[in-house]
Amino acid sequence: MSKGQHVTRHIFVTGGVVSSLGKGLTSASLALLLKRRGYRIRMQKLDPYLNVDPGTMSPYQHGEVYVTVDGAETDLDLGHYERFTGIPCTRVSNFTSGRIYGSVIAKERAGGYLGKTVQVIPHITDAIKEAIHAIDGDDVDIAITEIGGTVGDIESLPFLEAIRQYRQDIGRQNGLFVHLTLVPFLKAAGEMKTKPSQQSVGVLRSLGIFPDILICRCEQTLDQEHRDKLALFCGVDRNKVIEEKDVDFSIYEVPLALSRQDVDVFILEMLGLHVHRVDMADWHAMLDAMRAPAHGAVEIAVVGKYISLRDSYKSVYEALTHGGIANGVQVRVRMVESEDVESAGAAAKLAGVQGILVPGGFGDRGIEGMIQTAQYARENRIPYFGICLGMQCATIEFARHVCKLADANSTEFDPATQHPVIDLMEEQRGLTEKGANMRLGACPCRLRAGTLARKAYGRDDISERHRHRYEFNNSFQETLTAKGLVIGGVCEQRNLVEVIELPDHPWFVGCQFHPEFQSTPLDAHPLFRDFIGAALKKR
Repeated sequence: MSKGQHVTRHIFVTGGVVSSLGKGLTSASLALLLKRRGYRIRMQKLDPYLNVDPGTMSPYQHGEVYVTVDGAETDLDLGHYERFTGIPCTRVSNFTSGRIYGSVIAKERAGGYLGKTVQVIPHITDAIKEAIHAIDGDDVDIAITEIGGTVGDIESLPFLEAIRQYRQDIGRQNGLFVHLTLVPFLKAAGEMKTKPSQQSVGVLRSLGIFPDILICRCEQTLDQEHRDKLALFCGVDRNKVIEEKDVDFSIYEVPLALSRQDVDVFILEMLGLHVHRVDMADWHAMLDAMRAPAHGAVEIAVVGKYISLRDSYKSVYEALTHGGIANGVQVRVRMVESEDVESAGAAAKLAGVQGILVPGGFGDRGIEGMIQTAQYARENRIPYFGICLGMQCATIEFARHVCKLADANSTEFDPATQHPVIDLMEEQRGLTEKGANMRLGACPCRLRAGTLARKAYGRDDISERHRHRYEFNNSFQETLTAKGLVIGGVCEQRNLVEVIELPDHPWFVGCQFHPEFQSTPLDAHPLFRDFIGAALKKR
């Protein structure tokens, strides 16, 4: 490498012992701290599963699908990356085994390997290294790559070999390994156990990866004895055995807990980078506002199809929290299965809440419960926020009960309906494959003057992310607006309805896009901010 040439440093984050330790939150926290130290950061997650992307996976299997600005369907950890750092992710921020293997097989079928035997090493590992290199650049000081799964999984092996090679390729001084592990507390024995972490690191070391920093997820405080033992048996400096104790209040405490142990300082020193001052005053202030809300609490009902797995609506729940921060109020979420509304009735499940949100989803299960929810919110003048499917259900409800189109429906749920107020998008007709061909990513929208949406955003033109196949049927626009429905926003280039509202209601907004993907704890999304504000007034 020639003198003066820009070098992107790389941090590789792995996890051991068990899954769901919080690698995504840890990676996002490191990125936030390093960004606040003045460095340009880019982030990425490599997932070992064979799906090309999570777009066709059930939310019960995978949690929410996070959509990037450029229309990639990705892992929910990318939501943590963006919420913590404000740094946009793109399609090169998430690669899966399916995507990697697919590219290699396609290249082989095209004769790209000139008759060679295609193997995991070097061809798959080379493709993984190309994926990692995709987040390099002259505008990137530090790239953070999280490896999904758990060390010891068979499917993770090519990724671990690839990051071992990558660090060797760029020079050891330009890369480092951070290993997140579990130090469990056994109540019966009354002590913490370091052996699982030792064994996890042992597996890594056998693969040629020697962690530079060990971050220990734990319920109890690590004693010096535990730190000394982990340092000795894992080959890590004592001061680089970092405690990541379960936070008592909010995930947004994690960066500060790591900062107090100087983990960002150690990283910069090991990478040969200057340690600039860090200012986290606004982050502290945000947490203080969460701990002591000036205006008490509001209760919001989230009525969805996948309520039993909280990660299915991860970004929605976080955006509600952000809306609460902006209004100085704690948001308490009442999670309601839409099928329970069908069986018990909306009043029984929703009585007493100050706001109702219906999020996105697919399929006809629980739809009538969502429609009943929209009716309950409209008739009882409870602030209502419908997102994607929630906007569509509100449209169907209005058509049925205000416009008296008794069988109004979406063709997704009833292809034979005589009043398809929601219909398949024109470009979706004839498609047979399901992967990555919805309306995806950021699209422009022009807001109508005098609407709640225009008031919230404070401007006419916005851009929001989408993930849907069905849309508001413009054939019924005149019928619905004649009865009072307001079209609050339109994608003019394609003449697509993006926002609906009810003017004679405290706050009733439905949007076809997913605003939750652009909300952060320091900058709540305008619609979530105003929705919670309306709920506060309702209280």
